[in-house]
Amino acid sequence: MTNGITTAVAAPPSDITKRSLPASIVVHTLLIIASLLMLYPLLWMVSASVRPENEIFSSTSLIPSSIDFTSYVRGWSGLDITFGRFFWNSLVISLLTVTGNVVACSLAAYAFARLRFAGRNFWFAIMLGTLMIPYHVTLIPQYVLFLNLGWVNTILPLVVPKFLASDAFFIFLMVQFFRGIPRELDEAAMMDGCSAWRIYWKIMLPLSLPVLATAAIFSFIWTWDDFFGPLIYLNDMNTYTIQLGLRTFVDSSSSSDWGGLFAMSTLTLVPVFFFFLFFQRLLIDGIATTGMKR
Repeated sequence: MTNGITTAVAAPPSDITKRSLPASIVVHTLLIIASLLMLYPLLWMVSASVRPENEIFSSTSLIPSSIDFTSYVRGWSGLDITFGRFFWNSLVISLLTVTGNVVACSLAAYAFARLRFAGRNFWFAIMLGTLMIPYHVTLIPQYVLFLNLGWVNTILPLVVPKFLASDAFFIFLMVQFFRGIPRELDEAAMMDGCSAWRIYWKIMLPLSLPVLATAAIFSFIWTWDDFFGPLIYLNDMNTYTIQLGLRTFVDSSSSSDWGGLFAMSTLTLVPVFFFFLFFQRLLIDGIATTGMKR
């Protein structure tokens, strides 16, 4: 006590470090164990892809007794159509989906976040309400519509809706991001004679790269991994995506090529990994800053 003022004595940093060290070791050990448990199925699949066919299910070890790449050769060219065709189909559909979602959803989000029009809040609520409608509820009406348009067995049912801003989740995500951009930028641009379209193109888009990258990454991954949509609309093997191509390795009425399945499954992870790795920084920025005032 000095002149009626109590002086708090802080603990030395070394004491704090000593007390927190055991807890930190325990936490990191648990995190490492949990990470290994989550990675084990993936690592086992990669290991199984280079095992001889008769050893795939005989051991749970991650280290194969011998390395054999014939599963990759057999999986790539063992079907009537090479697996490269499935890769190309998936890549085309995924890139078109990414383009459609980024362009259409950003335009819709810009309108909801910046433009004033009659019924804006009402239509925004309706758009959010579509998030609660399960995909299977609208599946039959959509299928009937696309069948009447003659689009079944083409990629159009999987791509065209994306150019019509059909993914409400991405619209909501971008609306929250756009609302965080100061309106003073819009007002200054309008004073300089910029139209709404030019404000969107010259100001909003350059400032929105993180959220656009977030939408692009999720669109690519979800489309690349989609099985149900292609299963419904694609009947010709020449139009199959990789997910339908992987299904052809498993036959309930005869023998299944598990080695080829695991080999091609390993290859299908490569584009997703590099796509995520390339946009990782923008993805983190987009998620971290969405809805924040800047």
